Amino acid sequence: MIAVVQRVSRSEVKVGGKTVGSIGRGINVLLGVVRGDAQDDAKKLTEKIVNLRIFEDEKGKFQFSLKEVGGSALVVSQFTLCANLKKGRRPSFEQAEEPAKAKELYERFCELLEGHGIKVERGVFGAMMEVHIINWGPVTFILDSREL
Repeated sequence: MIAVVQRVSRSEVKVGGKTVGSIGRGINVLLGVVRGDAQDDAKKLTEKIVNLRIFEDEKGKFQFSLKEVGGSALVVSQFTLCANLKKGRRPSFEQAEEPAKAKELYERFCELLEGHGIKVERGVFGAMMEVHIINWGPVTFILDSREL
């Protein structure tokens, strides 16, 4: 699984002009499920994300995790993170997991976050979405479950 994690002051996702998920202070997670990913990938990624110390103390030092600050998460599926761009000019999505399994792992990832006491808002899996991200910092990290 590949995740782009952005610390946000606010984030929102719309489908068909209607807001389907919205958070204040917390993280926006763009999540791609790679072919061959399993439940363990979701667990490793979740553990890492909820415990990342990416929120600052009064001295401006990254000291607190999402759990510690009581932040929320907006999780949006994004299969394009799995693209192979090595050949030609058109992305290849052969590395992206099949939609049914990808959705299952996306939902599992969200459930695991909720299991840590994180308020989770979701996009709509497979839908054309409009994502509004107010990146706070900016602070952005790219995580790959295969490297954790």
